[in-house]
Amino acid sequence: MDYEQTIMQLIASSGEARSLSLKAIRVARDNNIQGAEEVLMQAKEQLTKAHKVQTGLIQAESRGEKNEVSLLLIHAQDHLMNALTVRELAIEMVEEIKMRIELADQLKGRVI
Repeated sequence: MDYEQTIMQLIASSGEARSLSLKAIRVARDNNIQGAEEVLMQAKEQLTKAHKVQTGLIQAESRGEKNEVSLLLIHAQDHLMNALTVRELAIEMVEEIKMRIELADQLKGRVI
């Protein structure tokens, strides 16, 4: 795989991870916590792919393989960092939604 294709793979995997993380929040809001957790795992798998690509680029550079730092590479790194942040926030939001659902279920059992 050439340098530009490698960078595009980093962008694609990171973008997919970000999209899946946002999807997990929507799934949780539909009261499907198990489904949301499954989607978050898919996002983690995409981030693992992206991280492996990033690690490959770093290792190549440490072996002395020089590539120019392009706007495309900076864009790819931005995508990865954004995807990592969105997934972390999605995990927190899914947990909050889960607690809200549990509290609503408890309140249904009470006479007010």
